[in-house]
Amino acid sequence: MSREYLTTSEVADYLRLKERKVYDLVRQGQIPCSRATGKLLFPRQQIDMWLLNHLEGDQAQRLALPAVLAGSQDPLLEWAVRESASELALLCHGSWDGVRRLVDGKAMLAGVHLLHPETQRYNDPAVLGLGGMRDLIILHWAVRRQGLLVAPGNPLGIQSLQDIVRKELTVAHRQLDAGAAQLLECLLDNAAIDPRQIGWAPHASQSEDDLALSIRQGDADVGLGVEAAARRQQLSFIALHEESFDLLMPRRSYFEPPIQALIAFTRQTRFKQQAEALGGYDIRRLGCVLYNA
Repeated sequence: MSREYLTTSEVADYLRLKERKVYDLVRQGQIPCSRATGKLLFPRQQIDMWLLNHLEGDQAQRLALPAVLAGSQDPLLEWAVRESASELALLCHGSWDGVRRLVDGKAMLAGVHLLHPETQRYNDPAVLGLGGMRDLIILHWAVRRQGLLVAPGNPLGIQSLQDIVRKELTVAHRQLDAGAAQLLECLLDNAAIDPRQIGWAPHASQSEDDLALSIRQGDADVGLGVEAAARRQQLSFIALHEESFDLLMPRRSYFEPPIQALIAFTRQTRFKQQAEALGGYDIRRLGCVLYNA
């Protein structure tokens, strides 16, 4: 039971359900799973989250949530939290960490950008193990451009994802909980690139800014990140992908003063000006409700 993925019989044993019930939950889209060569597999991490969300009488659902924004670091969101006087504390250690803190009642909201490799959908509650969170809402924040960050002027002539396998390159990377790490894994798989061919940096970067800074300082030659982080460090940028960055929260959190202050601030002209100045953002649908349990 310590493996990353469980089979149908293993997840039935783990949840103390009959296999037929597991198949029913899969058919109804109520339990996170994936299909590999026609075989159902159940990610252990998402199953644990799904189980936590189905606990009856969970005290965490009734306790006041801390005014914490967890999940992925986003330069525009980080700036808006400060400038809006929302009084939200930032605890950004990656998208998956944000999901866990949301489930555990340790955050008021989480910024997330997690791509499912099979459906190519972002931030699907069922995939994240949040299908049973009865008061979950998802608000759209922005579409962001992701790509390769390289030294100013691109002196090494890196042009595409295929170039990062070059033996002389050191490739910066994010921690496993980060949405950027999951995206990079998907992009490499789509391009049929074996990660073992890549010369990875010895230590993972813990934020977008850390990754950009490692390239600026010469500790790495290239890495996947958002355009805004490249611009902040005056790096060159090679666009590869557009992604959806969204805010997940319990419905009751939406009406809390810190979140209302943040949302009100996004309507100001200087917020739009900052998004344009940072670069790589499309905020036309900011605030749209993508999911309402």
